[in-house]
Amino acid sequence: MPTIEHWIGGVETSGASTRRAPVWNPATGEQQAEVVLAEPADVDAAVLAAHKGFEKWRDVSLTRRARVMFAFRNLVEEHIDELAKIVAAEHGKVVDDAKGEIVRGMEVAEYACGLPQLLKGEYSDQVSTDVDSHSFRQPLGVCAGITPFNFPVMVPMWMHPMAIACGNSFVLKPSERDPSASNFVAQLYADAGLPDGVFNVVHGDKAAVDGLLDHPLVAAVSFVGSTPIAKYVFQRGTANDKRVQALGGAKNHAIVMPDADLDFAANHLTAAAFGSAGERCMAISVAVAVGEVADPLVAMLRQKAIETRVGPASDPRSEMGPVVTAQARDRIVGYITSGEKAGAELVVDGRGITVEGHEDGFFVGPTLFDRVTPEMEVYTDEIFGPVLCVVRVDTLDEGIQLINAGPFGNGTAIFTNSGPVSRKFQRDVAAGMVGINVPVPVPMAFYSFGGWKASLFGDKHIHGPEGIKFYTRGKVITTRWPRLETPEDHATHMHFPTAV
Repeated sequence: MPTIEHWIGGVETSGASTRRAPVWNPATGEQQAEVVLAEPADVDAAVLAAHKGFEKWRDVSLTRRARVMFAFRNLVEEHIDELAKIVAAEHGKVVDDAKGEIVRGMEVAEYACGLPQLLKGEYSDQVSTDVDSHSFRQPLGVCAGITPFNFPVMVPMWMHPMAIACGNSFVLKPSERDPSASNFVAQLYADAGLPDGVFNVVHGDKAAVDGLLDHPLVAAVSFVGSTPIAKYVFQRGTANDKRVQALGGAKNHAIVMPDADLDFAANHLTAAAFGSAGERCMAISVAVAVGEVADPLVAMLRQKAIETRVGPASDPRSEMGPVVTAQARDRIVGYITSGEKAGAELVVDGRGITVEGHEDGFFVGPTLFDRVTPEMEVYTDEIFGPVLCVVRVDTLDEGIQLINAGPFGNGTAIFTNSGPVSRKFQRDVAAGMVGINVPVPVPMAFYSFGGWKASLFGDKHIHGPEGIKFYTRGKVITTRWPRLETPEDHATHMHFPTAV
């Protein structure tokens, strides 16, 4: 059985780890590898290696840092097919979907290549007589990333290219469910010329998470995952005087107006709800049908859900793969049963699906509910599976109120051909990322990703301009070169200095 080890100080090692966890093939239901689970000594070794790497990397010129990042970006592109197959084999998403997440992660590396420009400070001449002032930003030290299973390449790449380009070192704790991609990325960094210790990977569970949150040499922690764990990470990390950004869960809604192009809306809602088997924090899980659009919309969504081709990632005909584990499958099936019992109309039932030749795989088919109400469990909870709920409302205002009443504020969307309607929606809705005829409004790398309310703990979004601010801290320098030409120049002044 292959063993997936840590990557610490430029080499793969099991370190002090004695515990192991299975890594499954979601399409077959068979174990394909095991991953080591870190002990506190492994976390300490990784952080110490990162601290040693930081002491040298922080003084490397901006130009060289950018060149290393550029080389890394090119290597990711060169190996995209291989990396996508690794993701598909352990996560279960189809290969094209895996390539899509790698491209979005690569865009952050491209943005990080521009750090020499983006890190430029400010300068003010003659702020007072013979006094000048300037500012610049410096790296924090050892930064850590704790990332989820659903995007084993993209989400970590929202973090480490930014942190490393800013002059920090990095320790990544990826999900133990699909760990291999992180080791592959570590090798690409090494091939790009990144010094040993600047990027490290520690595999593990809660013990590894707590080790990073408690370690005195970790300066900042970035997290993406469920809201309860995001809150835990934020509270424990900040209690230990760390800078923390913790992105939590979501229940993303998309309003469909009567004037929308229904075929366009139904196509994109289907992709947004069932792509990657619904295992996306930006998946659309609630379609809010306004007025008369409801019946024809549900009919279209039903047909498209039935037509979605479910199969293993290894089959190029597959449009949707399995979910990541048997436990995830069983949890999703439980929610479908709960929705049916609560009185929602089960239009398409994804339970009990079988894929020929992969009967033991962790498959759940596309599932569509109609006439869902806000008190139902399928509405309130983040299911994280291929389940789309349709809620019917009479007006746009009612739809916006429905969205704003929820605890999450990650992403939301509207389908409409009306400029005034879209403008009202984007101004009134309480969410961090809004799509107008774009159901999954993940920002480009030169903007920042992040939600509102229980979808984010901390004051900085991830990657983009706010990512630079998160991974650096500002310093302001005030400079005087006195002329000492008159007795007044030599005088002692006890008052608070002011501009003169």
